[in-house]
Amino acid sequence: MKLSILFLIGIMLQSCTQPIKSQNLKAMEQSTTKNNPYYSRTDRTKLNVSNDEWKKILDPDLYAVAREAHTERPGTGKYNNFDGLGEYYCAVCGNHLFRSDAKFASTCGWPSFYEADKEGVIYKRDSSYGMERTEVLCKRCGSHLGHVFNDGPPPTGTRFCMNSVSLDFVPDAKSEAK
Repeated sequence: MKLSILFLIGIMLQSCTQPIKSQNLKAMEQSTTKNNPYYSRTDRTKLNVSNDEWKKILDPDLYAVAREAHTERPGTGKYNNFDGLGEYYCAVCGNHLFRSDAKFASTCGWPSFYEADKEGVIYKRDSSYGMERTEVLCKRCGSHLGHVFNDGPPPTGTRFCMNSVSLDFVPDAKSEAK
């Protein structure tokens, strides 16, 4: 009986980490941007929106991570095992954050990048949970994206450990045509 339960739990956990196909991403991202008047992939103007306003607009999971600095469970994010070619944007406001060429498999349980758009992110000291870390925030809306560590691959040696829910992905036109 115990063996059967462990087997079922293992199957369920494995299904959480399966790669996502590009066609499924469009539906997920439309729900993020549907009722958000602040979302723009071209406007880099800094936003000053209250958390009360964001709470009315954002999906509860996105609000918890982006505005209250919660963290997704490791291995559960939609972009953790995703390797499509394209651009990553802030799911809250549409600000450009990462290029897929900078994404790598870190096996930490979250999507990881070795380089961010310098105009897309800002950093803040994070001493929560008795740890010293560097928090990564969207430069446009101030939303929590994840943390950056100094244990990444060359050429930067950094690992931007991001929450999938805080990211939107737009595939390159060439890869979308395939």
